[in-house]
Amino acid sequence: MRIDVHMHVAGNLASVGWRGRFEDDRVVIEAADRLEIDQLCCSIPIQGGIHATPEQVREVNNSVRYAMRRFPDRILGYAYLDPGHQREALAEMDRCILKHGMIGIKLYNQYKCWDPVVLPIVERTVELGVPILHHGGYIPPEYTRPPQPNRSHAGDFARLADIFPEAVIIDGHPICGDWAWSLKTLRDSPNVYIDTSGSLNDDGMLEMAVREIGVDRILFATDLSMEAGVGKVLGADLTGRQREKIFWKNMAGILKRRKA
Repeated sequence: MRIDVHMHVAGNLASVGWRGRFEDDRVVIEAADRLEIDQLCCSIPIQGGIHATPEQVREVNNSVRYAMRRFPDRILGYAYLDPGHQREALAEMDRCILKHGMIGIKLYNQYKCWDPVVLPIVERTVELGVPILHHGGYIPPEYTRPPQPNRSHAGDFARLADIFPEAVIIDGHPICGDWAWSLKTLRDSPNVYIDTSGSLNDDGMLEMAVREIGVDRILFATDLSMEAGVGKVLGADLTGRQREKIFWKNMAGILKRRKA
């Protein structure tokens, strides 16, 4: 069993989101079949720090719903939100989760994860018992230009965890950039999970993650790097029991927490 907790679909969109990555989500399913990935937790974020309108948010979420209907039991949906439109974001959250069966929330880099406009969304995830996956990773300014000014790093996630210790928070691809710093920073934030996605495949990353935060807080993910994502877990010096937890058991436990 393998559950990819951080993946994306194209759905039926041509105007925003992941246009150009692939033309048909069948290629995602075919790749998942070859890589023995049973389920993929997917979203369509609007990237680049651009603030989306409520209409755009609804459009991308409806496109995820299209992919969910097309591949039932394979594609699980996250509802993408832009917290800046707070009232509309909360209504969209309930629509996607309560009415259409999405499994959680996906936020990008429009705001830091602890920003006051984000907190009502986090509070609602606690009420519903669903996870919140937030775009993360610590990329020092000297690594890349221009940086993403509102990208949340491990210190931001630790801050949010202190505010909402009962929330289920997933730090998206923290093992990119300065991944060793990220892992050490999250030692004392037990409700922050890390996903394994990201373009870096350095030796020792997952082994250090197990030592620093424990295997129960690590979630298998690919974020489009599907072959590398699977190979990262298979190639690490882990026991079979540890791989099983990372590949699916930890996320299965999170999905069981849903209250509504």
